[in-house]
Amino acid sequence: METKTIDESKVAKLPKEGVHCFAANGKQITRRRIITIPLMIAFVVLAVFFFVGSYKNIIFACVSVACFIITVLVFVHTFLIAKYRIAVDYNEKKIILRYRYSLITIPFETFDAREGEPDKAEELLDNSTLGGSEKTYYLVLDNVLDDACYQTTTKDLASREDFFKLKEEVFAIADAYGARELENAIKPEYGKDSIKKTDVNTEENIKDIVSNVMEEVKEDKKKAVEEVKDAAEEAVEEAAEEVAEEASEDAKEE
Repeated sequence: METKTIDESKVAKLPKEGVHCFAANGKQITRRRIITIPLMIAFVVLAVFFFVGSYKNIIFACVSVACFIITVLVFVHTFLIAKYRIAVDYNEKKIILRYRYSLITIPFETFDAREGEPDKAEELLDNSTLGGSEKTYYLVLDNVLDDACYQTTTKDLASREDFFKLKEEVFAIADAYGARELENAIKPEYGKDSIKKTDVNTEENIKDIVSNVMEEVKEDKKKAVEEVKDAAEEAVEEAAEEVAEEASEDAKEE
């Protein structure tokens, strides 16, 4: 690891120990819990109905179970991000991010931070009345040795004060360790479509998961319809054969 980029005088000014945790927005947590609880109940009922009910369908039952598992994961995840979504660990000298259902750690030596910017959808939302009266600020957290970088906003953390406190700390760390100046550092691509977002945007991830599940459901329904159609055609053919055989036997008897 190149150490010439580290400014020891600035490193000395950073906290020597402790873990500073930054929790998720309480409204986001509450909203996800309110949505997932009835969904979990509904998917359990559907799974039981399709497994043992009068209309048994293994495909729909499996889809219901899969949706139930997804909603359980989302529900459990709300308790994790309530503790912290982003943490600055001065003991181990690393940044910790909750990305979906995993933890991503970035050592101070390869960490960089910079101002972020909204993508097209977020920009439209910010400019509309739905975006609220307060300006949304964006912050990019980056491992300079990794292609992906991670973004959070003032809407994602528990308070705007937490966001600006986090920003102050990570900028100080990035400035002290100077990872962006490493020879093997991957230079960021600036632009609204160049940022891979963190779990801060888990709602979009959930939408992707739900969308994929819905596509699977559509395919399963199509297959089920085709199966019913094939079964109906076979039944018609069998009935036609039986009628033909009976007619043939009646003709012989006559």
